[in-house]
Amino acid sequence: MKIYTKSGDKGKTSLLSGNRVSKNHARIEAYGSVDELSSFIGYLRAYKMDENSKAVLFEVQKVLFSMASLLALDENKWNLKLDNIKISDIKLLEQEIDAMNENLPKLTKFIIPGGSKIIGLTHVCRTVCRRCERLVVGLQENEEIDNNIVQYLNRLSDYFFVLARKFDK
Repeated sequence: MKIYTKSGDKGKTSLLSGNRVSKNHARIEAYGSVDELSSFIGYLRAYKMDENSKAVLFEVQKVLFSMASLLALDENKWNLKLDNIKISDIKLLEQEIDAMNENLPKLTKFIIPGGSKIIGLTHVCRTVCRRCERLVVGLQENEEIDNNIVQYLNRLSDYFFVLARKFDK
């Protein structure tokens, strides 16, 4: 199997429906940034950390994989059955944030990202996540996008903020 198709050589690519769009189409920007976030999370998981954090990050990557698929599907859904972002996915992040916060001191000042490689990379994940959220919100202004996607990304950036604080502790 050849990895290159040459079908994108003129700046067009296909959505899951088969519709061809520009490679800078809002959907491509959105799911491309979600893919970038997942890649950074994979890099983050390579660092030494507790097993629960590694497991949660792997679950996040699976949700992001589904999210990218949903974002790559335009109005011509062609009866594709894709996993939606569920309220339980959002709740998992909230539970993890709450559990980490129980063991952290009260936040009394702004945090400048850094301190170690793992903390810096966790903040990179947070900021890429925020970009994903902005792109999806922009896409949502013109196209029908499940609001659970926006909620998940919003909660996920909070998760990364608290996770960086946990790694700092």
